[in-house]
Amino acid sequence: MTGNIKCEILETCIEFPETRGYHLELNLVKWGDNEPKYDLRRWNEDRSRMTKGITLSKEELLVLQDKLSNIKF
Repeated sequence: MTGNIKCEILETCIEFPETRGYHLELNLVKWGDNEPKYDLRRWNEDRSRMTKGITLSKEELLVLQDKLSNIKF
């Protein structure tokens, strides 16, 4: 639970390595009574604290995936 908004992690898609006590996760999250969205943010080990993050709809995540696939690393 975060503040007054209930946060339910439905699926952890990606968990990145820990840095400074927090690790980055891409999760499918349901915030309150809203439709689930993809959420990218840092969490502490027991998920009792989190940083600011971004939420993306499935359509937005697909656009991001497409754009990332075209970047030359």
